[in-house]
Amino acid sequence: CSGFFYQYFRCYSPVSFQKKNDPNGNYIRKWVPELAELPAKYIYEPWTANVSILKKAGVKLGVDYPRPIVDHSVVSKENMSKMKLAYDAYKTKGNQKTGDGSGPPKKKAKKQVQTKLK
Repeated sequence: CSGFFYQYFRCYSPVSFQKKNDPNGNYIRKWVPELAELPAKYIYEPWTANVSILKKAGVKLGVDYPRPIVDHSVVSKENMSKMKLAYDAYKTKGNQKTGDGSGPPKKKAKKQVQTKLK
């Protein structure tokens, strides 16, 4: 999600986006060797695997690989609602300046200076 993008409501999941583009987790297996032995089903969300799967793969959550800091499904919704408030406030501020709701006032066109050719 980005506050600098008018489509603030497009917040890509770090899990589903990767599952779509690299379903086997080859990138993760190469660059995060701690997770290399996990089945593809859990490669992007090792914290959802049961203890026996983690043990078989040699992964100790919180030791070899960190637990999630936030729940993306919850936090992304909170962030989008905050960005909506900020965006709406920006649009309201634009209405006060321009009256048309299009945002900040438009730049005035530069006057063209005519020069005499000799």
